[in-house]
Amino acid sequence: MRLRIDLAYDGTDFHGWAAQPGLRTVQGELTAAFTTVLRRPESELHIVCAGRTDAGVHARGQVAHLDLPDGVGSQDPEELVKLARRVNGVGAADVRVKRIVVAPDGFDARFAALWRRYAYRIADDPALFDPLQRRHVVHWSRPLDLDAMNEAAAHLVGLHDFAAFCKQRPGATTIRTLQELSWSRGADGIAEGRVVADAFCHSMVRALVGCLVAVGEARKSPEWAREILTGQRRDPRVVVLYAHGLTLEEVAYPPDAELAARVERTSAVRQADQVDRVDR
Repeated sequence: MRLRIDLAYDGTDFHGWAAQPGLRTVQGELTAAFTTVLRRPESELHIVCAGRTDAGVHARGQVAHLDLPDGVGSQDPEELVKLARRVNGVGAADVRVKRIVVAPDGFDARFAALWRRYAYRIADDPALFDPLQRRHVVHWSRPLDLDAMNEAAAHLVGLHDFAAFCKQRPGATTIRTLQELSWSRGADGIAEGRVVADAFCHSMVRALVGCLVAVGEARKSPEWAREILTGQRRDPRVVVLYAHGLTLEEVAYPPDAELAARVERTSAVRQADQVDRVDR
């Protein structure tokens, strides 16, 4: 039986999602909690997430799946509510399971996803600095021109090779479809970047934000973003901004009847000119 797990976490004290020996990670904490509640060894409980967040990055809308061995667990919705409550009861306070349901046929938290949506939040006025928000809002000492940042962002939206904004891994593609990249201010005045893509490579969102902040400060022109993109290599002038301003807000999936086809498409080996990539 495959379970879908919807969860949230404060990434401040984690070394990212993926389990690592000797380090505190979201996957590690969650696995330990399920191990305790289900009374099964960790070797039987592999939790797969939709987006492997980096150290210090938060999530409100993370999605994961867990395959249970035969005879373990119940499909009764009420029992799954109790399971979520018990996992939260023994788990760490900075990771919260919001919902557990039986996953529909063909569901895969990673490969079935259509897109991931992140938000990056910046307080660029001392009047907005709130110590109670310091864990998830970046305090920036200089004002940002969001119109200029949106002009620059327009050069980056679409299907591109984002090698200039990614920490490359051997054998992994850096081609992504960036569906949305925009900036606006909330009612509280906080500048919020909305970033949506089919998938992201390592450090991509924070590098994009670093590029746009340079434009927002008028240190670079909006056209500079296009120059960096077409260079297709990491440029030391692009700063990877702080992790704590970044939150995974939402992951979208197709209708149940289309899940299996989506998984087959995104998990297949692709050539560099294909659109859909799922590395994170």
